[in-house]
Amino acid sequence: MAQTQTSGIEASTPTDGKPGGPAGGGVGQQLVQALRGNIRQYGMLVALALIIVLFQIWTDGTLLKPLNVTNLVQQNSYILILAIGMMIVIIAGHIDLSVGSLAAFVGAAAAVMMVKHDVPWPVALVVALLIGAAAGAWQGFWIAYVGIPSFIVTLAGMLLFRGGTQILLQGQSVAPFPRGFQKISSGFLPEVGPYTDYHNLTLLLGIAVLAIAVFQEFRGRRQAASFGLELLPVGFFLAKLAAIAAAVTVFTLTLASYHGVPIVLLILGALLVGFGYLMRNSILGRHTYAIGGNEPAARLSGVKSKRVVFLAFVNMGVLAALAGMVFAARLNAGTPQAGINFELEAIAAAFIGGASASGGVGTVLGAIIGGLVLGVLNNGMSLVGIGTDYQQVIKGLVLLAAVGFDVYNKRKVGS
Repeated sequence: MAQTQTSGIEASTPTDGKPGGPAGGGVGQQLVQALRGNIRQYGMLVALALIIVLFQIWTDGTLLKPLNVTNLVQQNSYILILAIGMMIVIIAGHIDLSVGSLAAFVGAAAAVMMVKHDVPWPVALVVALLIGAAAGAWQGFWIAYVGIPSFIVTLAGMLLFRGGTQILLQGQSVAPFPRGFQKISSGFLPEVGPYTDYHNLTLLLGIAVLAIAVFQEFRGRRQAASFGLELLPVGFFLAKLAAIAAAVTVFTLTLASYHGVPIVLLILGALLVGFGYLMRNSILGRHTYAIGGNEPAARLSGVKSKRVVFLAFVNMGVLAALAGMVFAARLNAGTPQAGINFELEAIAAAFIGGASASGGVGTVLGAIIGGLVLGVLNNGMSLVGIGTDYQQVIKGLVLLAAVGFDVYNKRKVGS
């Protein structure tokens, strides 16, 4: 049965049976063991940092300008939403090829409701999410209870929802949307308090996020110590806290110097926290890892594998619907060409972020990191004038390298 990953990234299971701490080995040995236990997560974080530094230099500082950072968040938000759901589906040992077409179909349905039938946008939003849940339940039924491979079912769904989009829109774009609906993708937190050079609410939110992040790191370290797991040496742990503080501070000040936190970033943050907790701490999350790691053993242990797989696809449908509405709100139109290749971007983000092709491995945070790697690559290459043809080649090589790295690590551990 697959073992779920720990919530922190500094702890790993000791290999010598000794408790964590100095008595378990030298500082160097402890660091090596901790890095080996989380090599994919550390590797992708380092890769993301290097890519950001590279393009920041290459673009003469344009990459991290407040306007571009805001655009980077808004342009990649729907892929990050899809990547979260796709990561969970892949952890369960399946795949979903229909998410791009489903996102387009839901965006088209919402457009028809709001523009042609004058449905209030909050009602259209709820109905669209229910449509996504129903579509996910439809596919989950055939996969979980009938036993048809997910590749075939979602391939059929991709064709079905793409055709449904064309039928709903009759080959034409439908626009414009109410201003409130547009703010889902392009809106920002309101201005409050006295005038300053920064967005006040964003500064307060950044302070709160930093405090919570530091608290969680200390809490995770304390829990790891109570279970006898290896810990990072104190110096490296403090360096990690300093890096987190620096990243949160820079990101907060960057957003606060423009219009503040985008609404869609709050949505992403809520999804990251909620699904991260679900996969780490809930019974459903642990069962999802167990099924992806070894489904026959999970069933023998009492896991209701059909129900878990079914719920994974229902969740994917809801997130695809949300991503479709975020994309439609950004375009301010429901278009027949929406969602093309979204599924490939989401799958790539999940695998780059640490998912395993055999299932049972991955984290929600990893999906976000993988999506950011692709997003920064796309944005940076566009800023320096690299053509879309070469961009596709580079992204393909990055994906191949990430999966190859995973295979290499498995073989090394197995040997």
